[in-house]
Amino acid sequence: QVQLVESGGGLVQAGDSLRLSCAASGLNISMYAMGWFRQAPGKEREFVAGISWSGSSTYYSNSVKGRFTISRDNAKNTEYLQMNSLKPEDTAVYICAAARGLDYFGPHNDQGDGMDYWGKGTLVTVSS
Repeated sequence: QVQLVESGGGLVQAGDSLRLSCAASGLNISMYAMGWFRQAPGKEREFVAGISWSGSSTYYSNSVKGRFTISRDNAKNTEYLQMNSLKPEDTAVYICAAARGLDYFGPHNDQGDGMDYWGKGTLVTVSS
């Protein structure tokens, strides 16, 4: 059974940092591009970041570019999202996903169509 399990969310103040992790089981993530989406209360899901299977290519939404960094450790079957300079508008459930190609990740696909696997999410709350 494939599982993607996010961790690392929590309540922080504006300007703080958090590091999210997404640990995979039953799945060899080295065969997949990985990424993060988020869904704020009452809002649609949106793309945050994506990374190629090798980690050599990354892609970010304009709203997080320069503040967030996506990375992966295929040996640990885990991807990460380092979030710095957090803002109240970053408050959301952050969800990891796996897809066959990096081109599935991007603002053109905020809903995450075509993802092979999804996690259940971890809540990040940023207070002002």
